[in-house]
Amino acid sequence: MSFNMNRINPNQTQIFFHDGRFETLTDEELEDFLLQMGIGEKDDSLEQNFLQ
Repeated sequence: MSFNMNRINPNQTQIFFHDGRFETLTDEELEDFLLQMGIGEKDDSLEQNFLQ
């Protein structure tokens, strides 16, 4: 599954999926999401693209 991440404020990140869906997650939710996707830890850069 591919998605883009965009930090929108200090405690929230938006995840944009390539099928058009998006979610806004808190830092805690983001950590859980990344673990579910098999990505061990998040990178604090402003915007990231992930392809799996």
